[in-house]
Amino acid sequence: MQFASDKILTIEIRSLFCCMNQYEAKEKIDTLTKSLKRHNYDYYTLSQPVISDTEFDLLLKELEALENEFPSLALPDSPTQKVGGDITKNFIQVRHRYPMLSLGNTYSEEELREFDTRNQKSLGSACEYVCELKFDGLAISITYENGLLIRAVTRGDGVQGDDVTANVKTIKSIPQTLTGDNYPDRFEIRGEIFMHRKTFDKLNAQLRESLLKQGMEEEKIAERLYKNPRNFASGTLKLQDSKEVAKRSLDAFLYFIYSDEPIADTHYESLKQAAKWGFRVSDHFQLCKNMEEVWAFIKKYDKERSNLSYEIDGVVIKVNNYLQQEELGFTAKTPRWAISYKYKAETAVTLLNEITFQVGRTGAITPVANLKPVILAGTTVKRASLYNADEIERLDLHESDVVFVEKGGEIIPKIVGVDKSKRNLFAKKITYITLCPECKTELIRKEGEVVHYCPNEANCPPQLIGKLEHFISRRAMNIDGLGGETVSGLFRKGLIQSYADLYDLTTDQLNGLEFETRDETNGKIRKRSLKEKSAENIINGLNASKKVPFERVLFALGIRMVGETVAKKLAAHFGNMQNLMHADKEQIASIHEIGERIAQQLTAYFADAENVEIINRLAKSGLQMQVLVDPNEVRSKKLSGKTFLVSGTFSISRDELKKLIENNGGRNVNSISKSLDYLIAGEKMGPEKLKKAEELKIQLLSESGFMDLLANS
Repeated sequence: MQFASDKILTIEIRSLFCCMNQYEAKEKIDTLTKSLKRHNYDYYTLSQPVISDTEFDLLLKELEALENEFPSLALPDSPTQKVGGDITKNFIQVRHRYPMLSLGNTYSEEELREFDTRNQKSLGSACEYVCELKFDGLAISITYENGLLIRAVTRGDGVQGDDVTANVKTIKSIPQTLTGDNYPDRFEIRGEIFMHRKTFDKLNAQLRESLLKQGMEEEKIAERLYKNPRNFASGTLKLQDSKEVAKRSLDAFLYFIYSDEPIADTHYESLKQAAKWGFRVSDHFQLCKNMEEVWAFIKKYDKERSNLSYEIDGVVIKVNNYLQQEELGFTAKTPRWAISYKYKAETAVTLLNEITFQVGRTGAITPVANLKPVILAGTTVKRASLYNADEIERLDLHESDVVFVEKGGEIIPKIVGVDKSKRNLFAKKITYITLCPECKTELIRKEGEVVHYCPNEANCPPQLIGKLEHFISRRAMNIDGLGGETVSGLFRKGLIQSYADLYDLTTDQLNGLEFETRDETNGKIRKRSLKEKSAENIINGLNASKKVPFERVLFALGIRMVGETVAKKLAAHFGNMQNLMHADKEQIASIHEIGERIAQQLTAYFADAENVEIINRLAKSGLQMQVLVDPNEVRSKKLSGKTFLVSGTFSISRDELKKLIENNGGRNVNSISKSLDYLIAGEKMGPEKLKKAEELKIQLLSESGFMDLLANS
């Protein structure tokens, strides 16, 4: 069942944002960020997602749209910047030589054509595309040296992943020794590990038979069976026993090569070459001359995907020519030369059990519909967001309503309608709560705003726990051994109330400590006990965090509007915490790209005596409160105040050129505008960029010209 077209839905999404003010947007961004982080953990670390890929992607899409609408509110550790999930502790962690970036997603033909238009505009000419099926499996990067498989690493967080070499070597379709010749001495090949439907069904049947023999009831057996091939494949690859992995008949398709040595001029040719070396490359890929051929490929496999022996959830479209790929470049998270078109999922009918209310880190209250579990695209959906009080009123929800839940085309799992013909005559209308579900403080909703929030910032447990979770997170203090569940338990046990309390903890306090934690997915309370090793890991992690650079300490404090980038700028400008704390609003606002609103937030934060006390305690605990200069990294202010755009190919990599600019005080930008000072033009630079630069009279520099500028500045 489909309730609205993509175009109508796009208008609906935009209309949600058009009336939002800064505060409402901030509340929504915080809520979405926390939810996405949890789902990332469920998907990548536990291999137990509670929502489908479509739901996750569309939830991410809403966050991206909000961040584009309110760029100053984007959090530096936002899931939109983030690729993938946390690393497990069961395998050796390996840093990727080439980061494993994700792809931008779309469900719209219009957005796909906009992708093509942007590419042609940047390149100044049309380009060919290679269409490949988007396999629903687990991403893998495999390194070969002299024709031998030496290492296989999972995506992890995109920067580093788990070494699963022993398990990957059990997959028959992945060669341990290459055939043919002319392959590079060392290269990486990326691909997807998956499980065929028949294999999945066979293993499920074996499990069911085993459970029946044990006398288990059918209802409980259904709960124990594997949910879908993707999750099963992911869990299998993370098993410690490679012999068990071998029994489960995993398969793989390889689809992208990274090498310092040239292999081919195009992606299409490299796929053909990979097949000659013995790699299993899918037969279902096609070279397309234009978007009409791309769209025909997409429609073809939308019809034929049910006939494939494995699951796919869309099509990946890549610019074919490697030089054009290099010219288009990357964003922080995704390549500009590739995109994935995802097929839409279905709508289901289920029962509304109850509505609960969650409290976010900023006090925002989010209503959640708890549903009778329903299977959609192989994933069990138990919950759906209701956004706010207005949405509940719009749907006219009553207790125990039969509701329509939609996944495809919407932002997140969402109730899109009610079957009122099945409503109980005496069902009570659902009303919004008036008190915080955690601290019982009366909720506030300002005139003209859609969000209710709890104003008890200093004492509301979820808000305090949320701040602590931000402090220990990977991009902030990165405290190994501490997770959100443990922090929550320590808080509720009364051992910590602020960041500074963490550094007063001792091994004796933690060893054997028993506390209760609540599973956010189902609300159930569980008991935990910290073992001696866990206690030692926490203390070691806290001690190690004292070496975290000052800019990340500043970011970890969670000062509103001070994200990772802003924290770096402040640290670089003021040098230490004392200088920053004593700066007035005008001094802070004068820093490039900081401005008055951020300055106001900072001065208000440092004017609070409790915040100053916490910072002083953190300093006494040994945290870095000043910038430490790396003696091996030469820095200057030769290019201070100047902006540069690097385009084309050079004798050194573009990343090296950009680092030279930053290390000498300059700033890199990604597009041409009137404010650009220099365009460093290399070979094979896009003619459209050159034309625009000449129209705006931007100063052009060759590679040698830039080096002369640097030497003579």
